[in-house]
Formats: sequence, C-alpha cells, structure tokens
Amino acid sequence: MKETTRREPGLKPPARSNNVVGEAARPEGRGPAQKAQGAVQAAADRAESARARAERALASVVFVQLPEAALKAMGIAGVEAGTTIPVQTPGQIARFDASMVSVESILAGILRVLAWQPDHKLAGVYRDLVVAMRPGLLAELSDAGVAKAQAREWDVAEEIFLALGGLYPEAPEPFLDLALLREEHAKLLREESEEQKAEEEDDLAYECYKTLLSMEPPFAPAYYHAAFFFVRKRSFDRAVSLFTSFIGLSDDEEKKARAKDILKKLQDLGYLDTTFKEAYDFIQMGEEEKGLEKAKEFVERYPNVWNGWFLVGWAHRRLGEWEAGEKAFAKAAELGSTETDTFNEMAICLMERGDMDGARASLERALRIEPENVKIIVNLGVLANRMGKKGEALGFFKTALEIDPDDDLAREWIASVEDGAEA
Repeated sequence: MKETTRREPGLKPPARSNNVVGEAARPEGRGPAQKAQGAVQAAADRAESARARAERALASVVFVQLPEAALKAMGIAGVEAGTTIPVQTPGQIARFDASMVSVESILAGILRVLAWQPDHKLAGVYRDLVVAMRPGLLAELSDAGVAKAQAREWDVAEEIFLALGGLYPEAPEPFLDLALLREEHAKLLREESEEQKAEEEDDLAYECYKTLLSMEPPFAPAYYHAAFFFVRKRSFDRAVSLFTSFIGLSDDEEKKARAKDILKKLQDLGYLDTTFKEAYDFIQMGEEEKGLEKAKEFVERYPNVWNGWFLVGWAHRRLGEWEAGEKAFAKAAELGSTETDTFNEMAICLMERGDMDGARASLERALRIEPENVKIIVNLGVLANRMGKKGEALGFFKTALEIDPDDDLAREWIASVEDGAEA
C-alpha cells in the first residue's frame, strides 16, 4: 500500500482555529519490514471488511425447505427433497411468511449467496438451479452491472459482478467487469483526494487481475486491460510482459496495433528505465530527497520526456520548494503534458508563492481537460476562498457536491467557509 498520510494533491480546509492551510507533516519513509507489515494489515482489513459486508448482505436471506409441489408450481424442477433454498426477503424480518417465496425472491436469494459465499456447500446446486431458471442471465446481469457502474452506483454494480463471478466461476467476463469497476472507482476516489480508499480499490482490482491471468485457456482482453493497470501503477516491466502476451493471444488487430504503439512509446519515453520507477517509488513513500535525486538523473538522460519533469516538480512540491516545483511543472507542460495533475500541482506551487492569478489559470486549464474533476473544482474553491471570494468559493464547493454528493472534502470546506474560518 502507498503512504497515504497526506491528502494530496487536494487541499484540506483550515482548522476552526483560523490556521493557514498547509501541508501535513511529511511522513517518514517506510522500510521493507514496515511495508510488508502494512501490506499484511491491509489484507487483513480487506478480509474483515468483506466479512462484515457479506454478513450485512446475507442478513435478509432466509434458507428454507420448500415442498416439491410448491417448486413445481413455480416451474422449478430437479431439486432434491430436503434441499435448503435461499430466499431474499424484504429485510430483516421477525417471522418468515410463505408469501415471500417467488421465483424472483429465490433467484435474488441465490445470487446474493453466490456473490458473498461463492464457496457455499450447495453452490453447485444453486448454480444449476439459476441456469435452469434463467439461461440468459450472464448477458442480462452484465448489462445491468455496467449500467449501475456508469451511474456510479458502485456497491450495487459490485454485487452484480460478484454474483456473476459466483454463478459462472469459469467465465472471465464477470471478473474483468469487476476489475474495471474497481479501477474506475479508484480514479474517482483519487479525484476526491481519497487516496487510501483509492488504493484499496486498486488492490481489489489487482486481485481480480490475478484471478483472470491464472485462467486457462488465457483470456486475451484480461491481458490487455491488466497491462494498462500496471502502466498506471508504474510497473512497466509487468505491463510490457502483458502487452507482449496479448499481441500473441489476440485476434483484435486494432487493439494489437495499440499495444505495439504503447510498447514503443514506453521504450522511447524512458519508462523502461529503472531510474524512473525508483524516483516515483521514493517520492510516493515520503523519501522526497532520494526521489528528487533519481528524478534529476532521469531528466538528464531523457530531457524531452515530460513525465520526468513531473516527478522533479512533484518532489519539489512535497518538499515545499514552490518555485522549483513550479518551474518543473511548467517544463512538463511545455513538453506536452495534458494531464490534469500537472496543472493542479503547478497551481498549488503558484498559490503558495502568492501568484493567485497564475494558480487560477492553471486550475482552469486543468478543468478544461476534465470538466467534472472534483479535485480541481474543490481547489478552485480553495483559491477563491484565499482571495476572499467566499461566495464564489462556496459555489465551487457546492458544485463539487452536486457532481459527487459523497465528497467529504468539499463538505468540510463548506462548513469551514460558512463558519468564517480564514484560508
């Protein structure tokens, strides 16, 4: 797991004591033993969270034995006498009533069990029963899950894909849908400066990709999407391996051409140079001085690669060296960066140097690239508040909440501004 003691690159509102906004204390770098311990603890936390969610989800499911006549009346056959069947009820109930049993409630109950208890002792029986009842359910539920994901109803979409994974454990599509859902959710969480939650989603996506990449025969789309996942995680060696495998496995000429193009770009841009990854990892772990040294080595070797200059700027910014950070981000933009993070980071440096107009221009440039990026909108509010434009600041914060009602940072800032705290 990454070091996540900072809320970055979003800016947290001031304390009610009218303190000036500033960065949190720089975290100490973690050694291998601490990182391993953190990874073990994170895995334990995820397992405990999954158990708690499963318990809540299954609280409304009742297991019943139904007479053969009742099953036949619903068109259900082939169930051995005495088999307990899960039935979805309206909620936690005081007393079960036979009127709660229907084809739909049985189907919903089985899917919920397969989602949260895929290793249930009767899972095979339940799978056969569902397939007999709804043979076209894979496509039907896949479409429903994608629609829920697009609507950002993450928990509902997740449960649909988990249910499909439990129903069709040999089919790769539900696991790929779930991996892509995790990645999209992680992206949104990062825009909201929820870095720890984003990392948890990425860890779950990684587990999905591990499952997919172990399947036989190999599922080519999994290699393609997993390669992009590892590019984003800066694990370029793994990405190269996956793209290379995908090219040999796939018949999709368009995606194969894209994979070849990315492999060439990774080489041309120096991403396969271990110095880049070392710099990134050092900075991410809070060892900015070491990261800056490695980033400077990289830009000496690849002076025209904007990503290297971004790392230089990122290290300077985290060290509070605003002018050097601004210059590095400006160099990244000059060399072609169109990433919102480049302009957001540059805006933070400009803001700290007192160049409010320059900071606003940089944030507005980021907003043109991603008009619904909550992190950028919140930082525009932070800037407006620093400039004494509290009404305008509230407008930005409330817009962020309209886009994402769960954004805690925007809500904190609204409370701060309305209480009259100085930014």
